[in-house]
Amino acid sequence: QVQLVESGGGLLQPGGSLRCSCVASGRTFGNYAVGWFRQAPGKERDLVAAISRSGEKLYYADSVKGRVTIARDNAKSTVFLQMNNLKPEDTAVYYCAAGGAYNTGTIYLRRDEYSYWGQGTQVTVSS
Repeated sequence: QVQLVESGGGLLQPGGSLRCSCVASGRTFGNYAVGWFRQAPGKERDLVAAISRSGEKLYYADSVKGRVTIARDNAKSTVFLQMNNLKPEDTAVYYCAAGGAYNTGTIYLRRDEYSYWGQGTQVTVSS
């Protein structure tokens, strides 16, 4: 079992920046690929960014490319999501998810590839 706890959400103005953190406990965090998803009211939960076990492979959704950076610190069992130039359409609950991966370079793009999920952190972008 892996437990994931997100933090760092909040209310921000358009153009602002935010860093969300996801701290894992339980099994060896370095054995898991991680993704950040978001879900706005009435919409599906979509992948925002993903990172491989080693951090060597990254994925960003087109909607956030150039504004978001995902990074991980396996020694601290933590994954970060840095978001810049926030827009109102970034408003959502942001979830961290982890999926076991045999290869260090694997990243997962589908929700069903992730076995563990956090409770989410609310990010609201509004003037």
